[in-house]
Amino acid sequence: MQIWALASALLVVATAAEDGYLPIQGVRTTYKILTEAAADAPVVEVGDKVTVHATGIVAQTNKKFWSTKDKGQQMFTYTAGGGVITGWDMGARGMGKGEVRSLHIPADEGYGAGGFPAWGIPPNGDLIFELEVHGISKNGKEKEPSSSRKISKDL
Repeated sequence: MQIWALASALLVVATAAEDGYLPIQGVRTTYKILTEAAADAPVVEVGDKVTVHATGIVAQTNKKFWSTKDKGQQMFTYTAGGGVITGWDMGARGMGKGEVRSLHIPADEGYGAGGFPAWGIPPNGDLIFELEVHGISKNGKEKEPSSSRKISKDL
């Protein structure tokens, strides 16, 4: 059983690396940076209030199920460290303000076996999210640029 789990994990990492997506330690979600943040940009850490533009697509159908960029929608704010699905939460950690990432989120780190039928996410539906960080605050104050930005590729 352990050999099968190891083989599966290696396959996920190999597949992700082939399409330019990078692994995140502790989860199967992978990411690709589409737009880099400034070198001194504040980064998302557990406990931060994070404001993003987000677009979600069901990987199996390539159908968009939600976007804050759609007419009548607003940016979305959540608390890092559990305020959203696991793949999004872990995939956004370490993002800098202004950064844009694409996340490949497997079903078990998204909406799981039940899916989210009201949004068109089938049971065991994998997701692709594009996240764009617009604001990061801690204790009610916007985080300031830092000269020692922590780059965390494998949180």
